[in-house]
Amino acid sequence: MKRRILYVLFSMVLILSFGLTACQPAAEEAPAAPAAEEPAAVEEGPFEAIKTEAESCDYGGELKAIEAVDEYTVKFTLCYPDPALPGKLSLAAFGIANSEDLDKYGGDSTKLSEDPNGTGPYMFKEWVKGDHVTFEANPNYWGEKAKAKTLIVRWSDQSAQRLLELQSGTVDGIDNLSPEDIEAVKSSTEIKIVERPAFNIMYLGMNSAIPPFDNVKVRQAVAMAIDKQRIIDNYYPAGSSVAEQFTPDFVIPGHTKGMKWYDYDPEAAKALLAEAGFPDGFETTISFRLVMRGYLPLADKVTQEMQAQLAEVGIDAKINQMESTAFLDAVNLGELPLFLLGWTGDFADATNWFDVHFDPSQDDFGPVNMDMVELQRQAGKIADIAERQKIYDQVNQMIKDDVPVVPVAHGGSALAFKTNVEGAYASPFGMSEFYRMGNGTDQLVFMQNAEPGATFAWDETDGESLGMGRQMFNTLTAAELDGTYPELAKSWDVNPEATEYVFHLRDDVKYHDGAKFDANDVVAFFTAMWDAKSPNHVGRTGAFEYFITAFAQFLNAE
Repeated sequence: MKRRILYVLFSMVLILSFGLTACQPAAEEAPAAPAAEEPAAVEEGPFEAIKTEAESCDYGGELKAIEAVDEYTVKFTLCYPDPALPGKLSLAAFGIANSEDLDKYGGDSTKLSEDPNGTGPYMFKEWVKGDHVTFEANPNYWGEKAKAKTLIVRWSDQSAQRLLELQSGTVDGIDNLSPEDIEAVKSSTEIKIVERPAFNIMYLGMNSAIPPFDNVKVRQAVAMAIDKQRIIDNYYPAGSSVAEQFTPDFVIPGHTKGMKWYDYDPEAAKALLAEAGFPDGFETTISFRLVMRGYLPLADKVTQEMQAQLAEVGIDAKINQMESTAFLDAVNLGELPLFLLGWTGDFADATNWFDVHFDPSQDDFGPVNMDMVELQRQAGKIADIAERQKIYDQVNQMIKDDVPVVPVAHGGSALAFKTNVEGAYASPFGMSEFYRMGNGTDQLVFMQNAEPGATFAWDETDGESLGMGRQMFNTLTAAELDGTYPELAKSWDVNPEATEYVFHLRDDVKYHDGAKFDANDVVAFFTAMWDAKSPNHVGRTGAFEYFITAFAQFLNAE
């Protein structure tokens, strides 16, 4: 196994045993990977276990230590209980990379995206910028082999174009069928629809660090100015619903039964604006990206509708359409006063909703209510459903009172495929698993909403990047709506306090280049994100947003 010693904070410890219970060419073309073939044998040395450990938990994060117990056993020790840890480890951003690759490219996401080397069912072949990404089936995949030898992913932000290509037969499937086309397609004998559950939220975000949204009455006025039902009726497909709070009603614990948001009341909104010192309204901007999502199928039209509704109460909101990556970066940096965004859950636990959005590390909405943060964190440490729900009821009331967002819609959505595609599947979390799908030929072509920002997704948040990463990289666990299941970890044990998790890894997994996967890879991967002083703590922006929202804080952060 790997001899190389990863950067670690403290000395390595080898634990012998322990007991624990529980397709047009574009201007720019990325370098192409070699064609799929039997990888050469990789010479390995004796296994030398590594460990990263915090001196204490005073740094404010969740992780206390991550250690390779032996070649195929890794232990996570936590500073406080976390019943949701297995679900968190299923996040697509946590697709495990070869530790030697992290060292080779210094943790640089851009370089790692040019040469992604995972353990997943597909291997990277080429990325023709502006046009498509091509994958080849991994002949040595440890799990179910991909049905199609070649996978081509294309994109268009125009739903009409996606449907036209599906109808003409140039692609085998498309994402996010437009609400305007669903009924028409239902009658087709050549196309089938696969519906996706509305495990999402679309919201209007407001940054309280930017005047006049630093005034809670202004934020409440905005909430009362939005006619959610009109938006649902005109711009969303069947299966969608008005959002009365941040989480869908099947996120339990999390959703507060019977709680309603502010009613649509433009006159009351005008009165609140007058009380806040804006009797004649004010000017602002409302920003969005033209990317179709299940939670926002017609982004431009919904933005225009909101602009008109805000104008009715005196708020003159100029529309600011932005490129997707630039938009997300601006949101994350807290630069946008009003913006349309949303969220599709990654796993079925409320921590994936509240902790991701309302955390002091996030600048999306400006300063957060620290009392609310403490309650969120308290709820996340409790396994008992009823006790957690009592706390989330308080959190939901605080969100309503502070109004950092206006929850608008839980959007129903659908994928469409040619009828000859077997295994067509729509993940409730938005991560298509193409290895399941085949059309009887060697090639499967899918058209999604936008170009990915990266193929190595540990420092990304856009669905396209995460989706590409999911084809090539496995995570320790896998999530479904009904729970969390093994993936690279074949099983795990947890102590009664939910502060120690031991994951037993598969011993038959190899990376695309033939290197063996082992426990040191897991430690090295998470250390690179966790430890701010690690030489591999680079990424693209260095934000590692999924990590920070899952585990609260970086080690050795300045």
